[in-house]
Amino acid sequence: MKRLKQFTKWMKGQLHLYIIGMLLLFFLQYFRTLTPLFVQHIVDTVFAGRPSALPQFVADWLMADTVQRQLLLVAIFSVGFALFRLTFVFVERVIFAVFTERTAYNMRNTLYDRLQNLSFTYHSQADTGDLIQRTTTDVDTYRRFIGEQLIDVLRLLFLMVFAVYQMTRMNPRMTMISLAMAPIIFISALVYFTYVRKIFQRVEEAEGEMTTAVQENVTGNRVVKAFANEQFEMEKFDETSTKFRDESMRLTRVMAFFWGGTDLLIFAQYALTASFGIYFAVNGTLDTGQFIAFLSLLGLIVWPLRQLGRIVGDFGKTTVALDRIDEIMAERSEHDDDSDFKPEIKGQITFDNVGFQFVDDNKPLLKNVSFEVEAGETLAVIGKTGSGKSTLMNLMVRLLDNQQGRIMFDGHDIRTINKKHLRKNVGIVLQEPFLYSKSVYDNIGIIKRDVPKERIIDAANIARVHDDIEDFEAGYDTLVGERGVTLSGGQKQRLAIARMLLDPKPVLIFDDSLSAVDTETDIQIRRALYKHWQNTTVFIITHRITTAMEADKIIVLDRGEIIAQGTHDTLLEEDGLYAELYHQQTKIAQEFEAKKGGGDDAAF
Repeated sequence: MKRLKQFTKWMKGQLHLYIIGMLLLFFLQYFRTLTPLFVQHIVDTVFAGRPSALPQFVADWLMADTVQRQLLLVAIFSVGFALFRLTFVFVERVIFAVFTERTAYNMRNTLYDRLQNLSFTYHSQADTGDLIQRTTTDVDTYRRFIGEQLIDVLRLLFLMVFAVYQMTRMNPRMTMISLAMAPIIFISALVYFTYVRKIFQRVEEAEGEMTTAVQENVTGNRVVKAFANEQFEMEKFDETSTKFRDESMRLTRVMAFFWGGTDLLIFAQYALTASFGIYFAVNGTLDTGQFIAFLSLLGLIVWPLRQLGRIVGDFGKTTVALDRIDEIMAERSEHDDDSDFKPEIKGQITFDNVGFQFVDDNKPLLKNVSFEVEAGETLAVIGKTGSGKSTLMNLMVRLLDNQQGRIMFDGHDIRTINKKHLRKNVGIVLQEPFLYSKSVYDNIGIIKRDVPKERIIDAANIARVHDDIEDFEAGYDTLVGERGVTLSGGQKQRLAIARMLLDPKPVLIFDDSLSAVDTETDIQIRRALYKHWQNTTVFIITHRITTAMEADKIIVLDRGEIIAQGTHDTLLEEDGLYAELYHQQTKIAQEFEAKKGGGDDAAF
């Protein structure tokens, strides 16, 4: 029952099509078992005058006063019957095709929707290649099974029932002989399924590892080439590919053994049926036409029964695929039990004794963090690598949830605010922005597709990237390579800033997103922002003192704690970590300028 629910839950809304198709399939298999009976009718009834195995109303319709007319009627009826069956087959295939594609469509969309709503923590721990395989290969495995193998199961079931029925009507004893091997074939298929399912699990896992290796290599191809690391990557892929090959070969050997064994059983069944059929025909206990019909009906049973192994194998593969899909569906959406509260957000933000620690970590990333920012102010967050700066920003948009303290937006605890509403009011520009394989214009305008071109150009000007775009051969129509690979780091960051500026928000966060631009451009961007976004609360995460020094407030993080906060001048007077970083960066800049002034030889 658990497996039945697992298979049918994706069919909701389409089951009526499946039931109609199943009814057509039911009648089609009955009609198919009538075809061998026409041969029996010709041999036994037309030529020998014995009873016909056809339904009585059909046999009566085929009666005539001469053999020639009877044969003509059989020929006409057979052609009409074949055309009738073909029409049914066409309609049945169309109905099942519509059912299958609609079910797969709903399944893909449901799965993709669930992935979109899973938490940031889940995605940060999941393998991208494995998720891609689950949403493509595993869904397609289920689609093929319900569209082909599951229908074959019903076809086999109906065909066996009707074939046995027709055989029993002719000769019950011969029917028992003709089905002697059927239980053995069926039990072999069940044993095969039990064993092969475990192998399918290993094959799926090996394929997922191989897909992940390919995805990582393609995504990081520039890094691989920069370090001349191709040989290592080829060896790493060869390792995963070899594992996938070995598991696939193990599966192939098991399948070959099963197919060969069932072939032997089927030929043995044919030999047994033919031997007894000839014996009974010679003794006169079985008519010649019945013997021919028995061999034809036997083929309608044993050859489809032979396919049971393939169906059972595919069933095993499908259950593995569904289990992998269900693992995603079982994950809790980050929007479950989310609040419906959507207050107006103006930008006044308070951190009150906030602490955060990952479940699998033994020490907190943030502890006792407290500060306040008024609407329209600019706050700079500075600190060494690993001090908790980015974690602070992730908490503000609830990509992570703090375990201690409170984060307040305009007096409201953010845990009481609807997540989507919160994120729509907070703009974030990351250090490594994601760009799509589209034009520069599309990448800027993707957040608001209906804005006029003038606004996109204004945003590009504020982000100081308009001149760079104009220098491109195709201007704003220049195609950006995958993940922005054709652009420099600074150009990517400025494009991301321009994209974010299209949709005004009361809170902006720059997560070290000016790190790849020079100091002069950094200053120009910030001054342009101050001019155009005076009422916006701005958070700037940075390592660069020159970026932080003009902020209204500065907090200094070290090992997850605020060790100092104030303005640039007050923090310099304290002679703490901020002053130390300031003097280090100033000294480095002065030494560089001195060496630069002394010529190229002086620099080395």
